[in-house]
Amino acid sequence: MRVLVMMSGGVDSSVAAALLRDEGHDVVGVTLKLWGGESDSGCCSISDVDDARRVADRLGLDHHTFGLGDEFTRHVVDPYTADHARGLTPNPCIECNRHLKFEAVDVRARQLGFDAVATGHHARIVTTAAGELRVARGADPAKDQSYVVHMLDQERLARTIFPIGHLHKSQVRSRAVELGLRTADKPDSQDVCFITRTQGRGRFLEERIEFTPARVVDTSGRELGRVPAVEMVTLGQRRGLGLPGGGAPRYVVDVDRQGAESVVTVGSAADLMVAEQSVTNWRVTGTHDGTLPGGELLVQTSAHGEAHPAEVVTDPADPHKATVRWAQPHRRVAPGQSVVAYQGEQVVAGGLATA
Repeated sequence: MRVLVMMSGGVDSSVAAALLRDEGHDVVGVTLKLWGGESDSGCCSISDVDDARRVADRLGLDHHTFGLGDEFTRHVVDPYTADHARGLTPNPCIECNRHLKFEAVDVRARQLGFDAVATGHHARIVTTAAGELRVARGADPAKDQSYVVHMLDQERLARTIFPIGHLHKSQVRSRAVELGLRTADKPDSQDVCFITRTQGRGRFLEERIEFTPARVVDTSGRELGRVPAVEMVTLGQRRGLGLPGGGAPRYVVDVDRQGAESVVTVGSAADLMVAEQSVTNWRVTGTHDGTLPGGELLVQTSAHGEAHPAEVVTDPADPHKATVRWAQPHRRVAPGQSVVAYQGEQVVAGGLATA
């Protein structure tokens, strides 16, 4: 089988390529050049491209670079900026997976005659008794990335391979050492590739959108202070509000941008708890007919958070809207964040939290 392996320059994708090679596949590595601006972190730096190329050479693989900068700006950077201006809290890495790594790359792979696309994600692809393909959690709970690839539908899953999903991170690194790969001890990337450590999110957004000041009040309406940019405030935020310390922790429990003046309300952790959560852009990916499977569902609302029991009810008037009804009160999810439903360890659907 001809497999195009996305090699980010990290240890996971390096070992993924090696495993596929050892299985006898015709493997070619590709590194995506996505962000043309300043970068000192993430997976878009010059050193990452160089690491990927050298690993491919070590493994005896051909290596190419795909320039997808325009698509990255259109599908990831511009929406990231626009979402902040609208009061949302986006996850650019998920949108990069959705539009670039598992769409644009797959289109090119088809054109070039590849049978499948592989990545170094810690996730698995399983087949149910009904013949349905589903993303499943990776073997290493601490590194599981099923949440960030939840959008893969039946068509994409049929052409996707996650070679290291059955391994723990320690096993991946051990294999890289055995192969003599330069990425064996390379730290994992945790940052958004187009946000530099030196300037940060604030400077990035300030150069692209107009910031709006807001009052900060408590749940009784008493003013406590002001923030210079409501666009930088997210639901559940605790720090960076300019409030005096001491006393019980205070969290952002509401952001009102509808009136003449924006207002940020802070309260206790209990004030964040709700019985249900509205979701939009809802898509069922784990069944052939697009309906949710019966039985208990577990819902996860952050990349490294726990999944909790819930009932998911689809809007009869719009199948792309749903309501998550928690079995126990749950912390409100910041609008714009992904809400992913699991049946056991298998992804069945996902969408975006709304206010």
